[in-house]
Amino acid sequence: MSEEIKKEIMLPKGEELVLSSSPHIHVTENIQSIMLKVVLAMLPALAAAIWFFGIPALLVIFWCVLFCLVLEIIWCRIAGKPASVVKDGSALVTGLLLAMNLPPVTAWWVCLLGALLAIWLGKQVFGGLGQNPFNPAAVARVGLLIALPRQLTYWIPSSGMTADAANYSEVFYAAADFTKIEQAGQVIDGITCATPLSIAQNTPKILDSGVAAADNFAAIANPESYWQYFIGNMGGSLGETSTLAILIGGIILLSFKLIRWQIPLFYLGTVAVFTGLIHLIWPGVTPPPLFHLLTGGLMLAAFFMATDMVTSPITGRGAAIFGIGLGVMTCVIRIWGGFPEGVSFSILLMNALVPLIERMAKLKPFGFRKPTPAKGA
Repeated sequence: MSEEIKKEIMLPKGEELVLSSSPHIHVTENIQSIMLKVVLAMLPALAAAIWFFGIPALLVIFWCVLFCLVLEIIWCRIAGKPASVVKDGSALVTGLLLAMNLPPVTAWWVCLLGALLAIWLGKQVFGGLGQNPFNPAAVARVGLLIALPRQLTYWIPSSGMTADAANYSEVFYAAADFTKIEQAGQVIDGITCATPLSIAQNTPKILDSGVAAADNFAAIANPESYWQYFIGNMGGSLGETSTLAILIGGIILLSFKLIRWQIPLFYLGTVAVFTGLIHLIWPGVTPPPLFHLLTGGLMLAAFFMATDMVTSPITGRGAAIFGIGLGVMTCVIRIWGGFPEGVSFSILLMNALVPLIERMAKLKPFGFRKPTPAKGA
């Protein structure tokens, strides 16, 4: 055999081979591109929050993103990791989700504590991106709610709900630090409002099916109110306002195939069925299903938090079980719990159950056959 033929059929040298473990799948997506698409999907909700709450909301977004990025870099320095990992965009997404879970007049130091809980406790302490069992934004939300209930439940009306819209930002920016302000010659602490869910929780429950029970939630559950909830003209966290904006973002995520459709479908469907049955039996105990779907952080959680790739099941069957569990826990906390909202608690509880759900919903290997007992055994 000639030397020329030997060279043609000779295998490459070891140093010329690219070695990697299976499966050998070629993909065009990377972490950075995924995170950028998530940010793109969040833009409608962020724009709605700024539209309804003005400069205070913009400041909350700014502080949360800044602190998350800085704390990510600091942790990498301490842990000996390259600080360039911050470029993957995960800290940016965490900062935006954290801001969406906070009231519009949250003080900067509360944003700092939230970023500390989200980045260090919710993410990096477990090894960083891809290894955290709990959603970082949900960890921060629940931690702040338990430690600082006053700051996390200080709600203000949207700009569309106030008569003096011209002085809106000036009035509520000062309220972020609970300082007294002067308006129209009077010294006031600020202007607050109750969220629809808090009103529902504080409304005495009527355990019968009479006329009084049917009208128990009429003030907050009516066609005009539903429209206001849908466009976002109500009090609440930045991500609890505009259902329309969240749905637009959800469609973007689904079009990019970044989330499993089973989670939002079964989550929202379970909430609708559960609250519908309770309202049908005892109309004076909880408002109709549409009220629950349009208020609180349900929509934000269904499309942006519960669908987190790292902390949610990877199989379709597991995602369906995950969504049903989220819906049941959210409804139980909203109707009978001590908090008006149960979304963040539900996410953390179901995140802890993901390994068990995966075992229940695991797929059969290709070609698997159930072993048959031997004859005579």
